[in-house]
Amino acid sequence: MQLTKFAKFSWIVLAWTILVILWGAVVRATGSGAGCGSHWPTCNGEILPRPEAVETFIELSHRATSGVAMILVLILLIWAFRAYPKGHLVRKGAVATAVFILIEALLGAGLVLLELVGDNDSVHRAIAMALHLLNTFILLGFMTLTAWWASGGKAITRQGKGNWPLWFILGLLGVCIIGMTGAVTALGDTLFPPESLAEGLSRESDPNIHFLVQLRIVHPVVAVFVGLYTLALLRNLLSQPQTQRIRRFALALGALVLIQWVAGLINVILLAPIWMQILHLFLADVLWIVYVLLAANVLAVED
Repeated sequence: MQLTKFAKFSWIVLAWTILVILWGAVVRATGSGAGCGSHWPTCNGEILPRPEAVETFIELSHRATSGVAMILVLILLIWAFRAYPKGHLVRKGAVATAVFILIEALLGAGLVLLELVGDNDSVHRAIAMALHLLNTFILLGFMTLTAWWASGGKAITRQGKGNWPLWFILGLLGVCIIGMTGAVTALGDTLFPPESLAEGLSRESDPNIHFLVQLRIVHPVVAVFVGLYTLALLRNLLSQPQTQRIRRFALALGALVLIQWVAGLINVILLAPIWMQILHLFLADVLWIVYVLLAANVLAVED
């Protein structure tokens, strides 16, 4: 597949956005979300402050990389409208990407302005983190489809695809739920880190413990059930004749499910160190992207 300059740029924008997302997790894990106080877009009331604390530097660098992502998406949008005709899939994907990165920025600003950062352990922050992750996945999904369509991918259809659209919708929704519960779990790990594995396991059954700790069990349970569903979907898919590309995506997705299970277990055993949280999130983003690409190929319009 010969990639055009626009297609290459689209994949670069996707890769950069993943880096921004991972750095955002560093902001949360290090408690640096309040590094600029409750000020946005200024930092502690200044446009170009001189960082005097590590937390301020981390927060500022995240805002800077997010700003670059916004600029890249703007270029993507303008380029798409100049390079592709009216109604083209790439145009639609670029518009959706622009919309959801704008929502992503507004959600990030809302967290700061409403002081849902730092040591805030409220229900509102947990809900905001879950919604932030959901929007992130939607954004990555449209970025992926834009890059894929620019690379020669075909339109998606339900016609003649049997129950596969429903099966993939359920699978993708399941991954979104995994991500949302994972965001809440990561918040709990940050605010209420256990001193040992035994303590962490015992605290989850304490009815008087903070709700963020009690909810930790939800994420791994959801991850196991959605993972098993995905593996069953892949088994049914591979039991039928498929193109080599679909088989590669399916095998990659199956491998990622197993790797994520192992990564999640290691994360629990090691008491969720920051580097492991970042790796776990990176694998989740890649798994989501591969899931989207597999669905786009299985549900593609046939020649």
